[in-house]
Amino acid sequence: MADASAGRASEALVVEWMAQYGTDVKRLCLMLLKDLPLAEDAAQETFLKAWRSYAGFRQEAGEKTWLMHIALNVCRDMLRTHWFRRFDRRITPEELPLAYDPAWPDPTLAAAIAALPLHQREAILLRYWQGMEVGEIARTMGCSINTVKSNLQRGKRRLKERLERWYYDE
Repeated sequence: MADASAGRASEALVVEWMAQYGTDVKRLCLMLLKDLPLAEDAAQETFLKAWRSYAGFRQEAGEKTWLMHIALNVCRDMLRTHWFRRFDRRITPEELPLAYDPAWPDPTLAAAIAALPLHQREAILLRYWQGMEVGEIARTMGCSINTVKSNLQRGKRRLKERLERWYYDE
């Protein structure tokens, strides 16, 4: 299914990845970058990088874990650029539902997740949105399991603090 001579995945395989994981990759990118056009660019770049580097995919982890790892790195690279740091690219809560399940009537939770520090946001999204196990998250983020556990714990604590008033106001 892959073009071994070029070290690239076949077009059919990339189309399959996009159909199976495209929405998850784009949602992750949107929550990290907080900008829909940049998230779409990052998702596209993720699949392009996966296509180019298929020969390096050792299949020690699943395809989804590998693609999420690439997506995280693409987003991190975008966040590091001088251009990105220079401009305020915050997204308003009204824009957030575009990336989420339409069944969510209130964007408060999405906005609270988007406000977390990057590593906590990554861990929370991979664990609770993508349903990954802690070990998979560690491989995806390129860190230790203890670091993931710490980021999850801190992220949940911050979310609890932010969302307590929201929950009890209703």
